Amino acid sequence: MPLTALKDKVEKAWEDRSLLNYSDIILAIEEVIELLDKGQLRVAEPVMGGWHVNEWVKKAVIMYFPTREMEEIKAGPFVFYDKIKLKTNFKEAGVRVVPHGLARYGSFLAKGVIMMPSYVNIGAYVDSGTMVDTWATVGSCAQIGKDVHLSGGVGIGGVLEPVQASPVIIEDGCFLGSRAIVVEGVHVEKEAVLGANVVLTASTKIIDVTGLEPKEYKGLVPARSVVIPGSYTKEFAAGSYQVPCALIIGKRKESTDKKTSLNNALRDYNVAV
Repeated sequence: MPLTALKDKVEKAWEDRSLLNYSDIILAIEEVIELLDKGQLRVAEPVMGGWHVNEWVKKAVIMYFPTREMEEIKAGPFVFYDKIKLKTNFKEAGVRVVPHGLARYGSFLAKGVIMMPSYVNIGAYVDSGTMVDTWATVGSCAQIGKDVHLSGGVGIGGVLEPVQASPVIIEDGCFLGSRAIVVEGVHVEKEAVLGANVVLTASTKIIDVTGLEPKEYKGLVPARSVVIPGSYTKEFAAGSYQVPCALIIGKRKESTDKKTSLNNALRDYNVAV
């Protein structure tokens, strides 16, 4: 079915949920999820000058749940009980999945992706050459670029509602250190490096301290930035306290190739990976 026709059916069902009882609407929603699963459609996609969120696709994901029945899912000796099946056909897709790596149907894993024991949720897009390391999680609709390294325990937040909310975007070549957390639609631009335990929310102050005066960002990590956890003093009625922030302490160096600098960028600034 043409995308325009799919979009029309999804939008009509969004406005009138009683239409979810009709087979043509259910089939349209199922086709959207299949296109997401194959990487032929994305919740958000790069466009000239930025990123565009396809809100209607998010609507289809949200409405997919009430059209499904709970069922028992078996994987060897393991048993699950859910509405959405697990992703399969990894061999054909050229994706390496180590037990217990799990991806939900409706997520996309490009050729060359490696999943250690980790989790990728519906609507997420993980591009080629990316490593999803042990106990890392990629939330619903998150967009992960090429050759990204999500270290052990990294948490990439998901977003479905409100539909106009942007998903987390991690662009090509980024390195996220152990236990880093990125949520609430934060956008990490190309080849940035986040140190261990960096936490980025929509309201987190991201402060560039490399110049004579601090420069503040929110919701955005500029390309090639090297970021570590920090804190700043905030006044409350009860006194002065330290509040978490993130500090940009430098830029990735051009002197090494990207593969090497992924591991060395933080060490260049004497920061733990």
